[in-house]
Amino acid sequence: MDKIVTTALLIVISMVLAMVLFNAAYPAIVSGGDAITSMSHRQADQLKSQIAIIEEAGELDSSGNWVDSNGNGQFDVFVWVKNIGATSIAPIESTDVFFGMEGNYARIPFQTYAGNGYPYWSWTVENGSTWGPTATLKIDIHYNAALSPGRYYTKITTLTGASDENFLGM
Repeated sequence: MDKIVTTALLIVISMVLAMVLFNAAYPAIVSGGDAITSMSHRQADQLKSQIAIIEEAGELDSSGNWVDSNGNGQFDVFVWVKNIGATSIAPIESTDVFFGMEGNYARIPFQTYAGNGYPYWSWTVENGSTWGPTATLKIDIHYNAALSPGRYYTKITTLTGASDENFLGM
């Protein structure tokens, strides 16, 4: 009879310990699975979102003189960026634009965040109403004075992490 009671108690204790272990491990497993799923979705979004800088130009002629090609009274650098991914990119204002002399570049704020200061950037979609797949975004980087001739670095990074960089010689 003692063996039956002892065996029954060991079975009950084993079941209780199994439930405690399950209750401790299950939330961690579910949380880990959710984190993996979330990361997988972010990676998929990033893979679907790709850009390429296809052209850059500054308002300097071949002699290094400023030519106000668009007549706005500001010195502008134009950067055309193609959406070569499978998804639309929005909001465009959240894109990071880095520009400056090689080795001395900085993040350029979007027009509404510049606080009437220079430089700042603005945008237009050249062949569509949104920056969807195959559409080209034209970024205008505005300065209040002409830039000196030299080698300039440009890097564009979207909200999803897609980025491209290029060097521009003016």
